[in-house]
Amino acid sequence: MSNVICADMTETRQTIKFEKMHGLGNDFVVIDARIRPDGLTPVLVTAIADRHCGVGFDQLAVIESGEADAHLVFYNSDGSTSAACGNATRCIARKLMDETGKDSLTLTTERGTLYAKDANNGLVSVNMGHPQLAWDEIPLAREMDTLELPLDGAPTATGMGNPHCTFFVDDAEAVDLEGLGAKFEHDPLYPQRTNVQFASLVGENHLRMRVWERGVGVTLASGSSSCATAVAAARRGLTGRQVRIDLDGGTLQIDWAEDGVWMTGGTMHVFSGEFTLDFLEASL
Repeated sequence: MSNVICADMTETRQTIKFEKMHGLGNDFVVIDARIRPDGLTPVLVTAIADRHCGVGFDQLAVIESGEADAHLVFYNSDGSTSAACGNATRCIARKLMDETGKDSLTLTTERGTLYAKDANNGLVSVNMGHPQLAWDEIPLAREMDTLELPLDGAPTATGMGNPHCTFFVDDAEAVDLEGLGAKFEHDPLYPQRTNVQFASLVGENHLRMRVWERGVGVTLASGSSSCATAVAAARRGLTGRQVRIDLDGGTLQIDWAEDGVWMTGGTMHVFSGEFTLDFLEASL
């Protein structure tokens, strides 16, 4: 592997290999740091996220060694970190299952320990853990009923390792996703900002949902958002605990089971690459 010497001659930088993956168009750069440290900084993360001058992604995921099969760390495209990323977890689970021949895995994240399994026919299931329903776990700025927040539209708040704000509307297609998503991401009720979802009931246990992710913007899909929306819909009596959710990028099946919220869907490994030394130097 090639090295590049910084101008002060005190640090040696190495090229970084990566993989581009997506789950229903929710796209990721994945870096395997089990062999050597990744050397990421917020500045480098945002440079990689640039869809014109970098690679582009909704989230960047780092695979690290740990006591489980792997430990995962997630970054948003603005350089901030996230405790959970469901679709990235499914993509990485597929990669690790293909590498090891296992049909189930244990993965650790800031969210906690997650379990993944092969769901057959190219699908992967991940248990995203139990939802956080109390105001201080999500977290919200003050004590309140999380089922209907005191905001226009009376959205539901849910924590899935990251905060969520779910609006149930007549027609998710007609919503100004960019305008309202940006507005509610930064609402003072959410001290850590929030992911924002707009969902409409289109059939029995069948939702249409669109997503604004904190630190990213509009995304074609979001695993944790889908889990949060399924939980919110069940709590409000709109659906049962097993739900089909149609997103802009495809469909996820969500099952709010006794042991946590299971999410099942497809994954795609698009390509593998290596950042050039010129790019890394320019992104210091």
